Amino acid sequence: MEPPGQDGEGRIQEPRATTDRDGNPGRVRPSPTAAPRPGTRRRRALRALVLVPVMTVALVLALALVYRAVTPPSTLMLGRWLSGQGATREAVPLEAIAPALVQGVIASEDQRFCAHGGVDWGALRSVVSDEDGPSRGASTVTMQTAKNVFLWPGRSYLRKALEIPLALALDAVWGKRRTMEVYLNVAEWGEGIFGAEAAARHWFGKPARDLSRGEAALLVAALPNPIARNPARPSRALKALAGRIQVRMARLGGLAECMR
Repeated sequence: MEPPGQDGEGRIQEPRATTDRDGNPGRVRPSPTAAPRPGTRRRRALRALVLVPVMTVALVLALALVYRAVTPPSTLMLGRWLSGQGATREAVPLEAIAPALVQGVIASEDQRFCAHGGVDWGALRSVVSDEDGPSRGASTVTMQTAKNVFLWPGRSYLRKALEIPLALALDAVWGKRRTMEVYLNVAEWGEGIFGAEAAARHWFGKPARDLSRGEAALLVAALPNPIARNPARPSRALKALAGRIQVRMARLGGLAECMR
């Protein structure tokens, strides 16, 4: 049997030209390329659906490990830098921040900070969302830190859902002291003012380690609306809120055990 493309005498045969129905010579048609099978496309789509979240989680965990030693910027700070607005922040260790400010944050923002694993499940179940989106009341300090460092500002159910696994990861990787340290170094305390050190110097003209209990309570009271609230010249409402925070601080007693 002769090999394909050869005649009986071993000579290579020329490809035969095709003709149309009238007998006119036509062009040699190339063999069509096989189209991807539907199963192949599905496998590629599934692979992408798996790889994207896995790579995202890996990136976040890698950053979390780096941020154990390096104080990160917040996404708000990055946004201001990229837009040319600038931001003021001087990162300091937790030891350089008045214990009253730490105590005030726990008293006002997350009284079960030392007890939960990053997410207060009881608070999440009990919160009733209003028409503007999820309530701030369900956010632990760890969840707020995750939002400030890794996510975008504003309220949305998607962002709230993403805060939960991030907070669990941060609590496991950083622990309580590092989480509070990062929180107090990235929290916004005015237009372009970030972190406790910059806030203390801007509003009270002193380093964060020298804040009084009253000044610490005013800074904490400003956290939910840092652009509109002025800790140095507080309104009657802000003074009243700071007073209630001081009462909570007194009820909690000294510095929380997990912060010592």
